[in-house]
Amino acid sequence: MKLGKEEIQKIVLGAILLAGLIYCYFAMLLGPLSTGQAKAQKTIATLDPQIAEAKKQVQKTEAVKKQAPTANAVMEQLKAGIPEGAPVAWFPPRMADFFKRQGIDKTLTRLTNEFPEKDLPGFRKLVWMIDVPKVEFAPLGIAIAGLENEEPLLEVTNVSIEAVKEDPQYQHAILTVATLVKQ
Repeated sequence: MKLGKEEIQKIVLGAILLAGLIYCYFAMLLGPLSTGQAKAQKTIATLDPQIAEAKKQVQKTEAVKKQAPTANAVMEQLKAGIPEGAPVAWFPPRMADFFKRQGIDKTLTRLTNEFPEKDLPGFRKLVWMIDVPKVEFAPLGIAIAGLENEEPLLEVTNVSIEAVKEDPQYQHAILTVATLVKQ
């Protein structure tokens, strides 16, 4: 079977069209798709650490939500343990009453410093000096132990004890204590 000139031209034209179609498919359709896919994979790879960090943050948030009722109860208990009014008005009489119950009659309580509490917003820490001019050592130790046990918001930060020269049975003690109060 012999092909004519016209049929050969049709075959050549069909081959050229097929080659053009294959070129257009790879150059104009498949090329941009593979470039877009590569860009998308790079974007996904850069977002993976952010996604992992976000998942960790969600887990932390869920844990905080679970702890929130307990923390709120602790905060309410903390607020309930702090009397209303200015601390200068209620703290010194409270300490005088405590030491009287311990058998130590004379104390002097003064405010020495004040600063905000970093871990508890809405609260501040007050530093007080409690001067006990004449006390025996054993009752003082018992009183200090009882003070921290009876006053959960109070922390004894320093104790200074000196012997009284006139009466060696007694000592002069200075306690430095810190307590939390509302802003």
